[in-house]
Amino acid sequence: MLNLASGLERIANIDPEKTAVVCGPQSLSYQQLNAMANQVANGLLELGIQAGDKVALGCPNLPFFPAIYYGILKLGAVVVPLNVLFKAREITYHLRDSEAKAYFCFEGTAELPMQSMGAEGFAQAPECLHMISICLSDKSKQLAQGAGQIDFMPWLAKQGSDFETSSQQADDTAVILYTSGTTGQAKGAELSHSNMLSNAMASQHLMRLSCDDVALVTLPLFHSFGQTVLMNAAILSGSSMVLVPKFDPTAVLTLLDQHGVTVFAGVPTMYIALISAAAQSESIAQIRQNMRLGISGGASLAVEVLEQFESIFDVPILEGYGLSETAPVASFNYPDRPRIAGSVGQAVCGAMIKTVDSDGKTCAANEKGEVLIKGPNVMKGYYKRPEATELALAGGWFHSGDIGRIDEHGNLYIVDRIKEMIVRGGFNVYPREIEEVLMQHPKVQMVAVIGTEDFKFGEEIHAHVIAVDDFSDASELTNWCKERLADYKYPRQFHFRDSLPMTATGKILKRKL
Repeated sequence: MLNLASGLERIANIDPEKTAVVCGPQSLSYQQLNAMANQVANGLLELGIQAGDKVALGCPNLPFFPAIYYGILKLGAVVVPLNVLFKAREITYHLRDSEAKAYFCFEGTAELPMQSMGAEGFAQAPECLHMISICLSDKSKQLAQGAGQIDFMPWLAKQGSDFETSSQQADDTAVILYTSGTTGQAKGAELSHSNMLSNAMASQHLMRLSCDDVALVTLPLFHSFGQTVLMNAAILSGSSMVLVPKFDPTAVLTLLDQHGVTVFAGVPTMYIALISAAAQSESIAQIRQNMRLGISGGASLAVEVLEQFESIFDVPILEGYGLSETAPVASFNYPDRPRIAGSVGQAVCGAMIKTVDSDGKTCAANEKGEVLIKGPNVMKGYYKRPEATELALAGGWFHSGDIGRIDEHGNLYIVDRIKEMIVRGGFNVYPREIEEVLMQHPKVQMVAVIGTEDFKFGEEIHAHVIAVDDFSDASELTNWCKERLADYKYPRQFHFRDSLPMTATGKILKRKL
C-alpha cells in the first residue's frame, strides 16, 4: 500500500517550515503546500470525485500545479496533466479520451497566455462535469457563471486543510501521461503509484538530491521530465523548488544567483540559450559557487554545447534517456562513473535495457537494434487501448521504437528512430497529427511532414505539400496550423511540390524527402 503523495505529507510532518516552492514573490512551506493539497482533495470529494476517477490538470509552473497534483493523488484519483500549449480541440480530445470527471484549468494572464477550452468545447466532453478555473484576474467573475464552472480560489478557501491520504495498491494508476502515436491519436500511458515512485526515487538517488538542494524548475511540470526528475524527486528529498512558468535565459540566470540554485535540468535548447545569455550576465561567478549539477534530456545534447556550458559554469552535465511510458527515466549517466560523450548512460536501478534485431534476437555489443526496456518504471499500458498495449509490451519488454547500441560496458547510445516521431526542443511531435490538420485545408491535396536536423531545437518541422490550383501561401497554412495545434507542433517551413516520392503501393517515401 502506497501513495505517491505520501512523500509530501512526510516532509510536511518532519520539516514543516522548510520552503517547498518559490515562484516570484510567492513562497510556500512544506506545511502550507501539504495543507493546500488537502484542501484540493476535500474539494474534489465534495464534488463527488472518487478514487480511480480521472482529473485533468492544465497549469504552467505555478504553485497551483503541485498543490492540485498531490491533492488529486491524496484522494486516490488519477492525474491527467495537459500540455499548457494545447489548443481548444486538443484539450477537448484529451478530456474525452481520458474520461476526466473534472478539469483544473489555469485561465492565463497577459504574461502567461493560455487558450481556454470555452463552453462549447467543455460541452463536447460530457463526462467532465466540473471545470475548475484558476483565475488571477476579474475574469473569474464571468467564468464562474457557466454550467459546471467553478472559481478555484473561493472554492479552495471553503475547504478544510486536513485530509487523510488514501492508501493505494502499488499497481493503482496514479498518472496518465499522453504521448502521441504514428496514427496521430494521442495515447494515455497509464503509470502506477509504483511506477512513478520508483522512478522518482531513482532520480533522487542519481542526482544525490538532499534537503539542502535547491532545484530550478523551468521544465514544464505537465511533462514527464519535469514532473518526475524535478518535482517528485525534490518532494521526496525535501528539497526546495524555484518554479519558472516561462523560460527566459536572462531571468533564469538571475534566479540561479538569487536563490542559490544547486541543480538545474533542461533540454538542449535551454543550455544553448543560457550560454548566449551568460556573456551579458554579472552573476556567473556566484552561480558557479552554488550550482553542483546540470541535467539534460529530451533530445541529444551536442558535445560542443556540453563542453561550452561546463566551461562557463564549472558544473558537470549528466544526460539521460527515457519516454513517457517509462515514467520517464530509463537510463542515466551515473555521477560516480566515467561519463562518455554521446552516451545516455546505463539502465537506472531496477531497470533492464537491451537492443534487439528485426527478428527479436538480442544484439551483440555495439550492434544497432531497437531499444527494449523492462523494469518497475514501465507503464501498465495505454489507457483503453489493449491492442496498442499488447504491441508495445510484447514479450514483457517495452518496445521504444528507438534504435540504439549498447557497448561492452553497458553504455547506451541512441542513434535513430523506427517511428516517424520528431523531437523538437524536447517535445515529441508526430507527423500524422500535423498532416491530418493540414489535409483539412481546402487548398491542400496531399502532404507529408518530416523532421530535419536543427542545431538549436534538435529537429525542425517541415511540410511538403501538393496544393490545389497553384496555391502556395505558406503564411496561410502556418496560421491554419497555429489555430489548431500547440505552438511547438506547427511546421516552420513549407515546400510546395508537384509530386511526392512514393512506393509502388502508394506509400510516401519520407526518407527521400
